[in-house]
Amino acid sequence: MKLSQYKYDFSPDMLAKYPAENRDESRLLVFDRKSGKIEHKVFKDIIGYFKEGDVMIFNNTKVFPARLYGNKEKTGAEIEIFLLRELNREQRLWDVLVDPARKIRIGNKLYFGEDDALVAEVIDNTTSRGRTLRFLFDGDYEQFKAALYKLGETPLPRWIRPKVEPIDEERYQTIYAKVEGAVAAPTAGLHFSKHLLKRLEIKGVGCAEVTLHVGLGNFRSVDVEDLTKHKMDSEQIFIPDEAVRIVNAARAKEKRVCAIGTTVMRTIESSVSTDGMLKPFEGWTNKFIFPPYEFSVANSMVTNFHLPFSTQLMMVSAFAGYDQLMSVYETAKKEGYKFGTYGDAMLIL
Repeated sequence: MKLSQYKYDFSPDMLAKYPAENRDESRLLVFDRKSGKIEHKVFKDIIGYFKEGDVMIFNNTKVFPARLYGNKEKTGAEIEIFLLRELNREQRLWDVLVDPARKIRIGNKLYFGEDDALVAEVIDNTTSRGRTLRFLFDGDYEQFKAALYKLGETPLPRWIRPKVEPIDEERYQTIYAKVEGAVAAPTAGLHFSKHLLKRLEIKGVGCAEVTLHVGLGNFRSVDVEDLTKHKMDSEQIFIPDEAVRIVNAARAKEKRVCAIGTTVMRTIESSVSTDGMLKPFEGWTNKFIFPPYEFSVANSMVTNFHLPFSTQLMMVSAFAGYDQLMSVYETAKKEGYKFGTYGDAMLIL
């Protein structure tokens, strides 16, 4: 597969700039891979496709306010920092993206907030746009994190809209988010409401939770035509014993196992036994899935409609079939489905 195969006619008008009024009332396109049948539903109708004993796998990562605005020492130049990953808690070391990167050098100090509430020193260059910062802070760790939260902003993707609004603090987070560490939301999960989860529980549909802290790897662009040469940035994942037990019990009974989002699919495909069962794991993954690929764990998935050339689009094409998915996307465009983070959803069976 080549990068150029993941281009399709796209217009910014196709993007959802705001979430649906109610989480579970976005639109849902249902695609059956075997029959090729397409149905148009409302998201809460998803319950009709699952039976007692089936399992959904959720990513319980929680987004933190990762975007900070500050000024460079001496010149006062405005600087935007995007916190990517905490490297060392005691030393307050973080990997960050810097914009504009060209103005920042090792040794520069950056100031954030009124009365310079936070000060950071650049100690390393990690990528062309990235830096490693050491925050200079006298208080304890809880005070430091409180300062970060007070100054930080919800890291809404800029291609949705430039201004973050109060609605985003709640809606750019899944209702089951628990484990802090993501710089972007696992968007397929944004469609689930508490009421829908309760209805699924009453019906006997199982719930398994894994964690992938969404980082740069999830949205870094692909710069090579040959997809085999693209390298994903590593992201931290956790697959607990309880999730393994729930998922493998359903697989053993040949039940429907549904990955809620591409981050879940990457997580579970990163730790599979030789007989195709899920294994517990704690560590990092740089799994990049594109056609052809044989999936081991999930036999269905929920996902949003992804942008051209994105790694998410490539993964979903491996699951749905490239030609079939591109045809489905044309149908979605004609039917007026909304694309992107706050967009509508697709259930692939």
